[in-house]
Amino acid sequence: MPRAKNKVASHRKRVRFIKLAKGYWGRRKNVWTIAKNHIEKGLLHAYVGRKLKKRHFRSLWIMRINAAARLNGTTYSRLINNLKKNNILINRKLLSFYAMEKPEIFAAIVKKVS
Repeated sequence: MPRAKNKVASHRKRVRFIKLAKGYWGRRKNVWTIAKNHIEKGLLHAYVGRKLKKRHFRSLWIMRINAAARLNGTTYSRLINNLKKNNILINRKLLSFYAMEKPEIFAAIVKKVS
């Protein structure tokens, strides 16, 4: 009895990987073993990047809030502490938006909690 190698499924997998390698330079785009290694590494970097993106945006929001808070006579840590003491539940993303786009609303928030 002949040995079954599952050629259809393995070929389909290779075609899928080669499509993911589109745009790569040199043999990375069309040689199976090289393309497979670089695609796996690229997907790993993409996974890590999605986690880092959240961290970077939070730090950006904190920097913006701190800059606007200092313009209003307080600091970031005092502002966040006063917000918690007054049970005002507003997230950093929204605070950052107000600090950049609507400074009068941000000033009102700072005035309310200090």
